[in-house]
Amino acid sequence: MKPVVIAVAITGSVPRKKNNPAVPITPAEQIESTRQAYEVGATLVHIHVRDDDETPSSDPERFAAVKAGIAEQCPGIIIQFSTGGRGRDPSQRSSALFLRPDMASLSTGSVNFPTIVYENHTILVEEMAGKMKEFGIRPEIEIFDLSHLHAARRLADKALLDEQPHIQFVMGVQNALPAEERLLDVLLKEAKHLFPTCTWTAAGIGRHQARVMDWALTRGADAVRTGLEDNIRISKDRLAVSNAELVEHAVLAVERHGHRIATPDEARMLLGCQPLAGS
Repeated sequence: MKPVVIAVAITGSVPRKKNNPAVPITPAEQIESTRQAYEVGATLVHIHVRDDDETPSSDPERFAAVKAGIAEQCPGIIIQFSTGGRGRDPSQRSSALFLRPDMASLSTGSVNFPTIVYENHTILVEEMAGKMKEFGIRPEIEIFDLSHLHAARRLADKALLDEQPHIQFVMGVQNALPAEERLLDVLLKEAKHLFPTCTWTAAGIGRHQARVMDWALTRGADAVRTGLEDNIRISKDRLAVSNAELVEHAVLAVERHGHRIATPDEARMLLGCQPLAGS
């Protein structure tokens, strides 16, 4: 059976405890929430940090605390920092990369979001890609538009990205890519044309999460993504009680498609991360 990586995006920049009390905000909450998700099958954690008032933060000390706690509690899990821009000073979005997480997100172009323009200027993107290369961090290329794939190709042509990137298609953000199955086929075909050996996943936002996950698994995705960053509900009428509950649903989806959950060692090998010490 094909091993599939389960990525859990535990916090994000948008949901607050008033939306779902399970959203982990403090470093201690984030570490515990990740531990619970890891124990039921997550092998990659995507991290945003927040200030005490729940607003997005770029504080390297908070990233360091979360990274250290997760590494201790979740042996082998792939730790991925966000360099996303909602609520963060662009000059600070890569300020924690010196901590050398296994991976970091990298958006390669700008796009409309519900209330803002998510701006990713070429100079900023190249600077962040350069830092990831310098620190030995595997980027996850975030695709919100078809043109972002071609921007990634330009990074590779400048030797800022290798020929086997991990690509994530983000579907269902209002004003950006709709969550439509035919569009995933277009995106995947173009990604494989530009990067024949890339690994890939797709993230569905909000009510689209489970549906996009099924589309991805049907097409042989290397990973799936879940978590309270993208979706705070199990159903229209019930909030998720934890990130772990969302991971449990992802595990069932992977198994339903005839695959199995990747171990930490397998996840690292599949996504090109450094192996565990002693492996």
